[in-house]
Amino acid sequence: MKSIQLESIHQDLGAKMTPFAGFNMPLQYEGLNVEHKHVRAKVGVFDVSHMGQIFVQGPKAVEFLQKVTSNDVSKLYPGKVQYSCLPNEQGGIVDDLLVYCLAEEQFLLVVNASNIEKDFNWLRGYEMEGALLLNESDDWSLLAVQGPMASEAMQELTEVPLGEMKYYTFEQARFAGVDNVIISATGYTGAGGFELYVRNKDAAHVWHEVMRAGAKADIKPIGLAARDTLRLEMGFCLYGNDIDDKTSPIEAGLGWITKFSKDFINSEALKAQKENGPSQRLIGFVMEDRGIPRKDYRIKDAGGEEIGRVTSGTQSPSLGKAIGLGYVQSDYKAPDTEIFIEIRNKALKAKVSKPPFYKG
Repeated sequence: MKSIQLESIHQDLGAKMTPFAGFNMPLQYEGLNVEHKHVRAKVGVFDVSHMGQIFVQGPKAVEFLQKVTSNDVSKLYPGKVQYSCLPNEQGGIVDDLLVYCLAEEQFLLVVNASNIEKDFNWLRGYEMEGALLLNESDDWSLLAVQGPMASEAMQELTEVPLGEMKYYTFEQARFAGVDNVIISATGYTGAGGFELYVRNKDAAHVWHEVMRAGAKADIKPIGLAARDTLRLEMGFCLYGNDIDDKTSPIEAGLGWITKFSKDFINSEALKAQKENGPSQRLIGFVMEDRGIPRKDYRIKDAGGEEIGRVTSGTQSPSLGKAIGLGYVQSDYKAPDTEIFIEIRNKALKAKVSKPPFYKG
């Protein structure tokens, strides 16, 4: 079990810790519902230092990334972030990731914690001269300051005008007295805010400064449990649940990050799938009967025939109703289609609903 840099701080704050992706991580502090609603209304800070950081640099960096990622890296410029995925040769997804353009020939790939070693080894399988790969995941900490009050709460810590930063852009700047912090207008909550990439040696200092500056906005530490319910209210995919090595980006509704203006791994097969239509699609749904859907619960039609499986499900703290994501046969993907979720041997009614579930 790996430890994140700030593990003792979370334990001192009374966090309930849990193993996640090989790391000992804070699951919750005060409780899921309290933390979830606090991020939606005010501001909270997540320690997500388990995420991986892989750097790609050199004169062939763009060419390499165009080959291994689905999105069009040529559209990036220094200070811009892009959501993308690493397609495999079989039509599935190795991982989903963020691509940061640090400079013309230097990029940062932020990958899921459970996939760090897998991703790095997979990327090395396509390595080309002129594109150097560096796995620095053990050297970085990542704090996500999320919520509608994030800009105001953090502004005193940097000269970067946080309120003017556009979504999916970033600055490398001084923050909380630390130079070269990556201040990124990204997040996994749909509540607005920033992600802060700092070297491990500076992580405790930045954490304490974030908590001090955020006190006026009633900032709270937030655990992974609320991170999951927040992302699910937005319909954001979680690797290992909603996407994996066997689900294609087309099936997952990620055609918008799958650009056929270039050649990339398995692009011909994915292009054909898009043109012909996939046999299954990832859909969102809202429960109409009382019951909470969970991963791998069966989805059925009105006649009791199995038509798919739930991939993520929860009771939405913001909406007061149960929501979920799952794959169904493509004939059932249309919004408002009636479906049934098998919960404790009962077929409970649900309705297909296009995410985000929470509109803000």
